[in-house]
Amino acid sequence: MQFGIFSVGDVTPDPTTGRTPTERERIKAMVAIALKAEEVGLDVFATGEHHNPPFVPSSPTTMLGYIAARTERLILSTSTTLITTNDPVKIAEDFAMLQHLADGRVDLMMGRGNTGPVYPWFGQDIREGINLAIENYALLHRLWREDVVDWEGRFRSPLQGFTSTPRPLDGVPPFVWHGSIRSPQIAEQAAYYGDGFFHNNIFWPADHTKRMVELYRTRYAHYGHGTPEQAIVGLGGQVFMRKNSQDAVREFRPYFDVAPVYGHGPSLEEFMEQTPLTVGSPQQVIEKTLSFREYAGDYQRQLFLMDHAGLPLKTVLEQIDLLGEEVVPVLREEFAKGRPANVPDAPTHASLLAGTRKETVA
Repeated sequence: MQFGIFSVGDVTPDPTTGRTPTERERIKAMVAIALKAEEVGLDVFATGEHHNPPFVPSSPTTMLGYIAARTERLILSTSTTLITTNDPVKIAEDFAMLQHLADGRVDLMMGRGNTGPVYPWFGQDIREGINLAIENYALLHRLWREDVVDWEGRFRSPLQGFTSTPRPLDGVPPFVWHGSIRSPQIAEQAAYYGDGFFHNNIFWPADHTKRMVELYRTRYAHYGHGTPEQAIVGLGGQVFMRKNSQDAVREFRPYFDVAPVYGHGPSLEEFMEQTPLTVGSPQQVIEKTLSFREYAGDYQRQLFLMDHAGLPLKTVLEQIDLLGEEVVPVLREEFAKGRPANVPDAPTHASLLAGTRKETVA
């Protein structure tokens, strides 16, 4: 399994001090978080994509290219690439360029985003969100796999004899995850192409996540990519830790209460009971995360949200230290126990390249 961090890049006031970081501070903090993730032995750093305040990551490949130059092992990903409002030609070119610069340490997660106004800003209609996601990805999929593409669709100008440059590194496109919280059409899309399916696993109860993952696994097998158990699944999660669980709850509560997405709603205790959020000791985080397998099966990627709601950078880096030193080593060992031999590892550029070579020889 792969373990890592995903961020939405929100600029939120610290409720304990009232201070709001500048955009520059927040951008630099995201870089520091990625570097810390590699330092403590995590596998993945993923950034969101947003084009509105209070978020800063409007250009994920710029940020990831900078991080690529400062890391050696970390897989660089997105927690959302807006397949609905980005031109698929530009996505193809930007991520292929990043793939070359990062020596293959790149994948990405397609999503529709959760900000309605972004659609008209980029000349699109939110009512066409699902259709945009389906058509744009169909084009992107071809651009990475065909040297010359002729294309005509509803949402962009036609292409005639078009070649996207640079071509994917070693002829192997970046691995794609399709991220969805509530849309079965996106789980279907991931299954159709044999791509990965990622459920952010932050706000919804386990039974909802289970239904979405089971739908994807069933349809993955239907399209002939393998058994349901061989489908590629990723999950998110949110944690806050201190050695003593009471200290964790006391320290995190003011951040939870005013968090941009889930604040001013259920209590912290209610939210922890109803969702995957874990606030407590490292052992409690281990136990809650291991329980994800009960409803998602053996899966391939676990990402944690740790820098949300105005938490200061110093605190977030302390959290990542705890994650890397006390939590992930145990999770790696425990998730490996009883893992069936036919369950694949998380895809990497090296494994995808090896699979391509095997197919060529065969």
